[in-house]
Amino acid sequence: MKVLCIGEALIDMICTDVNISLSNGQHFLKKAGGAPANVAAAIAALGGEVSMAAKVGEDPFGLHLTSLLKEMGVDTNLIIKDPAHFTTFAFVSLMKDGERDFYFNRGADKELTIADLATVHLNEYGIVHFGSATAFLPGPLQNTYLELLAKAKQAGCLISFDPNYRHLLFQNNSAYFISQCDPFIESCDFFKLSDEEALLITGANTVALAAAALRKKTNAVFTITLGKEGTMLCMGDALEIIKSIPIQPVDATGAGDAFVGAVLYQLNKRIVKDVKLVSMEDWKTIIRNANKAGARTCEYMGAMEAFKHLNNSIFD
Repeated sequence: MKVLCIGEALIDMICTDVNISLSNGQHFLKKAGGAPANVAAAIAALGGEVSMAAKVGEDPFGLHLTSLLKEMGVDTNLIIKDPAHFTTFAFVSLMKDGERDFYFNRGADKELTIADLATVHLNEYGIVHFGSATAFLPGPLQNTYLELLAKAKQAGCLISFDPNYRHLLFQNNSAYFISQCDPFIESCDFFKLSDEEALLITGANTVALAAAALRKKTNAVFTITLGKEGTMLCMGDALEIIKSIPIQPVDATGAGDAFVGAVLYQLNKRIVKDVKLVSMEDWKTIIRNANKAGARTCEYMGAMEAFKHLNNSIFD
């Protein structure tokens, strides 16, 4: 059975001028992006069957995104080209102090409606993955996410969630972001958070306290990524830290998406509808392999370019 990823496919325009604001930047590097699109690409690179549901503009950038995903092996039949809206862009310039000068030019991705997905037969999919921070911004995609969540649960699909919090999108409105995450955390079977997201969503002071708070909100198996310290795996009352993979990182872009893609690829290979049927020992293997996929991604520049170096031979 296939995996269905839904959400934004966008273009990241990275300013390559060092410590220059966007208003003064002269040189930009075009990169395909969007967290759920990255997850789909990672699953395909590992050899899995995956579809991407998204809306892009009927423009050269939408064509680029669709062509690249198709080239990587993703089923792009559910990527809608919208003649009325341009492809979404994110412009980013990294400043010397570590801050980012960021401008989000939102277009077609927010216009994906549940009607656009009328041809989707959820009985063809074992897993549905929700991973767009932009889906929690106002627009049709926000409603589509909630409606598809309900339909996927009814169809018996395994639900995966990654909130992909971006402070630059929500600024001082983190409470709203948290409220949008709650239905997914409560309903999903697997989710992945960064340590920053875990603290934000729970209001806890430590990751251990955050994990304890999350256990009270959900029955899902979940992970909290801890950077070089590894990945915390939580399944019921069981908790394990899976060590990270030592590497010399080149670019961390897309590492989290590769991690999620690797988890979903392995779950789908097992044809598992209930993650509780997977033993803790098997989960530890799944997360070790996902850590390897994330680490391999960090060894190359750019997310989707790095995914071309992924294959399931790196797994245990």
